[in-house]
Amino acid sequence: MTEAVLAGGNSVAIRFSNRELDPLWGAGLRFALAAGLIVVVMAGLKLEVPRGRALKGAVLFGLFQFAGAFGLYYYALVDIHAGLGQTLLALVPLATLVLAVAQRQERLSRLAVIGTLIGLTGVGLISQDPLRGSIPLLSLLAVLGSVLCFAQALVLVRRFPPIHPVALNAVGMAVSAPVLIGAAAIAGEQFALPQRVETWVALGYVAAIGSVVVFLLHVYVVQSWSASRTSYVMVLIPFVTVVLSAWLDQESVTTGLALGGLLVIAGVYVGALRQTRVPASGPPSTSRW
Repeated sequence: MTEAVLAGGNSVAIRFSNRELDPLWGAGLRFALAAGLIVVVMAGLKLEVPRGRALKGAVLFGLFQFAGAFGLYYYALVDIHAGLGQTLLALVPLATLVLAVAQRQERLSRLAVIGTLIGLTGVGLISQDPLRGSIPLLSLLAVLGSVLCFAQALVLVRRFPPIHPVALNAVGMAVSAPVLIGAAAIAGEQFALPQRVETWVALGYVAAIGSVVVFLLHVYVVQSWSASRTSYVMVLIPFVTVVLSAWLDQESVTTGLALGGLLVIAGVYVGALRQTRVPASGPPSTSRW
């Protein structure tokens, strides 16, 4: 439960960061700080930097998991609220299963098809909710693109030699930070440090708590609990985010968001989480955050 509460605050903090910092620059600054922190953890654990194919896998993981997924997600949260964004991110386990089937890592099941249809119905209901106003198409596509990047990162990493999850994320964050900052430069974003206290608090939260503390908690939970019990944390996080966003960011909890969100989560449970019985072959991920 602690993991879900802390992870649930990430999307809200990104929204606060986006109010002062341009999105790609904010994401790059976050992972530059987070990379420094997790490298310290890596050194404390006396972990070696991966080499060869393992290093290649960690780099590709970082490009999808942090640069691609969070770059798109930060952009989306400029115009949409955190509760909506986090609810759509709950599709990651289902998208991972679909991509794994498409890339012949797993077999297609009846439950996966049913879950996908339920989840897509939920997305459609949320996007067409008249009480939420018009959701910018590019923002909606950016969230869905983020979901696919998160999912592809988890599928891709299974093709490479296993790496300690702390080392994997340290390399991934270190690689993604300059990529995001470079993308910010190409996009003409302003490179400025925060001037507002709330922006520093939000940036510190996503860098230290959201990117390092929550991740280490997740590793501990994965090692202590069964995979099936661990997976249920994924469906709790959107509820926490919606509550925090309604409280701190005045997000309206409309009928469309409530019903659509429940359908998304039901689809994920039926299509992906219900099938989880053994530990996943991939590493713990920060995709929900």
